[in-house]
Amino acid sequence: MDAEGPATVSEEHRFPCTECGADMRFEPGGESLVCDHCGATEAIDGAARSRIAELDFEAALEARLPEQEIEETRVSACPNCGAQVELGGATHAAECPFCATPVVTDTGTHRHIKPRAVLPFALDERTARAAMTDWLGSLWFAPNGLKQYARKGRAMNGIYVPYWTFDADTRSAYSGERGTVYYTTVTVMRDGKRVKKRIAKVRWRRVTGRVARFFDDVLVLASRSLPRKYTDALEPWDLAALEPYSPEFLAGFRAEGYAVELPEGYEEARGKMARVIERDVRFDIGGDRQRIHHVDTEVSDVTFKHILLPVWLAAYKYRGETYRFVVNGRTGRVQGERPYSAWKIALAVLIGLALAGIAGYFYGVEQGAF
Repeated sequence: MDAEGPATVSEEHRFPCTECGADMRFEPGGESLVCDHCGATEAIDGAARSRIAELDFEAALEARLPEQEIEETRVSACPNCGAQVELGGATHAAECPFCATPVVTDTGTHRHIKPRAVLPFALDERTARAAMTDWLGSLWFAPNGLKQYARKGRAMNGIYVPYWTFDADTRSAYSGERGTVYYTTVTVMRDGKRVKKRIAKVRWRRVTGRVARFFDDVLVLASRSLPRKYTDALEPWDLAALEPYSPEFLAGFRAEGYAVELPEGYEEARGKMARVIERDVRFDIGGDRQRIHHVDTEVSDVTFKHILLPVWLAAYKYRGETYRFVVNGRTGRVQGERPYSAWKIALAVLIGLALAGIAGYFYGVEQGAF
């Protein structure tokens, strides 16, 4: 596993069907719960959902958030990957969705900030599995056995992955230099002859200035249970479609608790902001070249949200190793780990050598060597 720390994964939220009493689940792509037992549906009450409110960052750092923004859950640690699986009051065993290991050991409670918004699943499991199968089919160097195992393997897990978003006003003062390219002509010797050549030079002029930007929903992954290179590759997310948090959206799914604490998430967000501010400064300096000597940024009115984004996850054990595949629950974009087939790589090398030999032979014929 590429995990760097614990995560918390909640048990499925349960909503009994009013017709037959069976558990209802959220239907991806819609705004209703559906009962797989009797087919009954129940619309999620949009009128009861408030607008998505931001939380004050400084208040959170000083532990001054309202108590209703905090919740406490019972967790159990996965003995294999370290993820912490949240268990309901009557549940004493579960399976880790990240590595398919049984989880039975109760390790205490986890107190954390409640989610403020959720991006509901738009793709069902069948569509996600088809996307994953197509992606595996495009990996020529993956073993055939893995592809076959994935096609007929275990069910995928629908998991809401935690993220932080940050809003902030920034004002930056900078100093640097604007470069203007100009050309001079010189005479050089080339093949025993004097030829003229244009040389590009840069004339630098010192500049100072100010830029300002409001950052809206700077996104930071709050999980350590999945490799960041895969979750980053699932972007972009359509955050404009975020819904105010409602447990009905989680019915039939699980939600991972955040492992990246708020201050650490903010530091990562500041890094993302700094890169955008640098781009703004370069644009403001103008010219053909830019040198930035110093940027002093004042950040104010920082707010944040804890949000949940939808991911379909498959964890397969193949020849003793665990491989994970993640699918964006909105767009179907796929990323994952994969083994390599040694015989396929060897075959590709042999084919490449053969083609190189054939090309070399015909080149020799053209040159009269054969």
